[in-house]
Parts: sequence; C-alpha cells; structure tokens
Amino acid sequence: MTQTPGPRQIVVGITGASGVVYARRLVECLVEAGAFVHLVVTPNGHRVLADELDCKSTAPEAFLGRTSDRIVAYPPGDLGARIASGSFPANGMIVIPCSVNTLGAIASGTSPNLLTRAAAVTLKESRRLVLVVREMPLSAIDLRNALECSRAGAVICPASPGFYMKPRSLEDIVDFVVGRVLDLVGVPHKLNTRWTGETKA
Repeated sequence: MTQTPGPRQIVVGITGASGVVYARRLVECLVEAGAFVHLVVTPNGHRVLADELDCKSTAPEAFLGRTSDRIVAYPPGDLGARIASGSFPANGMIVIPCSVNTLGAIASGTSPNLLTRAAAVTLKESRRLVLVVREMPLSAIDLRNALECSRAGAVICPASPGFYMKPRSLEDIVDFVVGRVLDLVGVPHKLNTRWTGETKA
C-alpha cells in the first residue's frame, strides 16, 4: 500500500446496493481519525441514499449532519477529477456498499464513471482497494467477478457482521463491519471489533 506524508487520503465510493448506512458511518470514522475523504456516489447510489437515509445530497451537512472540511464530493461523470489520476496520492479506496454491477465493471477493467475509473487507478497503482459487496445471493457470474477483482489485488470484504461481540443494536452491527473495513486501510479506530478470546458472562 502506498504511504504518503500527512493526513491519509481515502477515496470512498457509494453505489446502488442497499447498505448506505455503512458508508455514512465509515465516512464519520474516517473524518474522526483525521483522514481526508474523497467521495464519489453513482446515480443509483444517490437513489439509495434518498431511499434508506432520506439524504438527497452528499454535502457534509446532509450526509453527516454537520459541516466538515475533510470531505470532498465529486460528480460521478467527472472522469477528469484528480482521483481519476494515478498521480493523486491516495492511500486507498473503499467501495461501500459495492453493487454487483460495479463489481462487474471493476472486474472487466471498464471505466464508465469516476468511481470505476478511480478503482482501476487504485489497482494499477498497487494501492489497497476494498470492495464491500452487499448483495445476496451471489450468482456464478458475481463470484467470478469477485475472483477476478481479488486476483487483480482488491480485497473482497462482504458486509458480513460477526455476532461474537454480542451486538445489542443496529449501530453495533454497522460498527463491526465498518471497524473491519478501517482495519483493512490502516485507519485507527475505537470501534468494538476485537475478539479477545475471553468468554463474556
């Protein structure tokens, strides 16, 4: 994974799969950790944001409920944006949630939008690309595409929460998945995801 001086620069992509609550919590945690977030949302991702979170904008005030100077949002059609270039010193990229449509585009190496272009750049620069696939069940085509992405260097990280931490709320379940994703890009956090091997009463 490429290391750059200063605050970490993380690209976050949101697609049209269900589970945008994971994305919002991830962005919150990245900002809290001092990272800069470069956000790109596909048109279907915007629809799911509206459907699941009643959010019609990726402005920090709407997306997080507060202002932040550490989030930059890019139009999905802007293939000339800086995150589309390998010269941009990103520390990694996370697609959360990742639809199987986007998974297929990344696997084929096509770049119909800024999100898939940024993913292709992440792979060619040998940086960490985490794909949080949030679909079920998966067809043989989906599994093949996941394998192709893995072979190219991506980490396939299904949104599969563990229950050994005994979650008591939806927030606990979301935090488990988000904490595992943060681990994969080397961003510190204090979310409850660590198994100690101790039995809880």
